[in-house]
Amino acid sequence: MRLLADHTPAPGERWIYSAGFNAGPALADTGRIDVELADLARLSDAGARTALLSHQGSAKDGSARHLDYLADYLSRRLGRPVRYLPENSTARARAWARELGPGEIALFGNTRLDPGEERGDPELARALAGLGDRVAIGGFSKAHRRHASNTGLLDHLPGWAAAGLVGEARALDPWAAGAGAGDSAGGGAGGGGGDGPSVAVLGGVKPEKTLIGLRGLTRTHHLVIPGGVVLNTLLAVTGHRIGRSELGSDPEGCARAAREVLARTGGAGIHLPRVVVAAGPDGTVRHLPLDRGVPDDHAIVDFEVQPGAIELLRRAGRVLVAGTPGRHAEGNRHAAAAVLAARAHAPGGTLLLGGDTVAELPWDGPRSTGGGSALQYLVEGTCAVFEALAANAARTDPEHRPEQRP
Repeated sequence: MRLLADHTPAPGERWIYSAGFNAGPALADTGRIDVELADLARLSDAGARTALLSHQGSAKDGSARHLDYLADYLSRRLGRPVRYLPENSTARARAWARELGPGEIALFGNTRLDPGEERGDPELARALAGLGDRVAIGGFSKAHRRHASNTGLLDHLPGWAAAGLVGEARALDPWAAGAGAGDSAGGGAGGGGGDGPSVAVLGGVKPEKTLIGLRGLTRTHHLVIPGGVVLNTLLAVTGHRIGRSELGSDPEGCARAAREVLARTGGAGIHLPRVVVAAGPDGTVRHLPLDRGVPDDHAIVDFEVQPGAIELLRRAGRVLVAGTPGRHAEGNRHAAAAVLAARAHAPGGTLLLGGDTVAELPWDGPRSTGGGSALQYLVEGTCAVFEALAANAARTDPEHRPEQRP
């Protein structure tokens, strides 16, 4: 895998920079943007011409929007103008890219406005590749996804790993299973905790929390505390009434993964609450004993963490929090508050994963803006983008050593 840090850019080079600025106009958390600034400035200072690609939202649900507000933020932070050009795969976009001047950076249209982005459409990838002659891959938060604007581009252009991508992965290494102890209270994802049991909290709504996180972390941790869709799925497959609780975008796949984990002998204990917090159709919240079931018109939005799990959290050497366990942004904060209070004495041994988790939870300890990508890296030791970068380097530079890990 080639590193952008090892390449000396030359004036006039035409770069595509694939970033992961999945942030709304409020810019509540800019960590996924800020991590790319140094590389963008370095390319610009050297006189390279940079076509910047990024994403926000999804074409699937209509949440993708134009990114002009990101160009404004980038201009302020980089101290140089960053134009917004609202297309990315058209002939006009390719003409705009050819017209960029030395040192100029332009942010092109949101890749998620095209449904082909998330499908990894090869024709879209081919069209995007027309924006430059080489590609720098950033955006660790989407490193686990085979999308047109990251792994797809690497089918067409020589690629280099941006510093932010590599740095986020390396910072996770101490948190992988079997990593050495050592308590760090630094602001990055360094550390990894000390001696003692390990606990993983899995919340949120994305299917990888079950398909990757539940499958993998139950093999490497002493206790997994599920929340969100992970909890709802586990309750559903164990025969509990869950009303209209959310089951995510891949309920059948997640149900299979949950049954597989529950049937496995050994591995982590799985925390199932005795009391869940459910919201009714009028928004009224009730604390309900799980054994009585959730009414058909209610949805689980939070839960009460059992005392035994709280005690294990206090004693744990390391704790991963991947996703908010309840609907935190809507005020459902019982589980999250209990977890964070139990870890207040050991902030360096607690790692928060994911953009929403980092933005929503009041936590000053180690963090990673990668959600599903961080989970995949911790569980499997690699991500789709690292594999694609290694294959790209071997294909475009036969003398390059083919390694996948950063």
